[in-house]
Amino acid sequence: MGLFDVFKKKEESITVDDTDIVAMADGEMIDVSTVSDPVFAQKMMGESVAFKYNSDKVTICSPANGKLSVVFPTGHAFGLTMKDGTELLVHIGIDTVSAKGNGFKTLKKQGDTVKAGDLIVEADIKKLSQKYDMPVMLIVTNSNDHPVKFIEPCMVKKGQIINN
Repeated sequence: MGLFDVFKKKEESITVDDTDIVAMADGEMIDVSTVSDPVFAQKMMGESVAFKYNSDKVTICSPANGKLSVVFPTGHAFGLTMKDGTELLVHIGIDTVSAKGNGFKTLKKQGDTVKAGDLIVEADIKKLSQKYDMPVMLIVTNSNDHPVKFIEPCMVKKGQIINN
């Protein structure tokens, strides 16, 4: 262990079943119909929920155990395929693809196997919110015949199971 390793934040491990979906950071889970983009608000891409974070910076973690099927180079979104074939998309903010990566830092890469709670993307919410609306959407783009229902909107803690 190096001299400065004691100052590194340890990633706390979250143990959940392979069918569980968890909160990606501490924040407020909100009804997706309240977000400003109709594609997300009307669940055009699939069953969805959204989150609001009040911190200046938020590190978005994996919402489930699985494999990162896509990590956009801009950092604004990533996709995950769970072991049962369920596909999830995490989209950070509205129209944030236009930021061209400014305000995002990816911590994992496409193809990585991840566990729920593994850190995926750092987002500078304070910086990005000056230009963009910053809810974070979690969309079930393909349930693979495993219907997903989310709990009612509430305050959530990172790692809290949010599907029924």
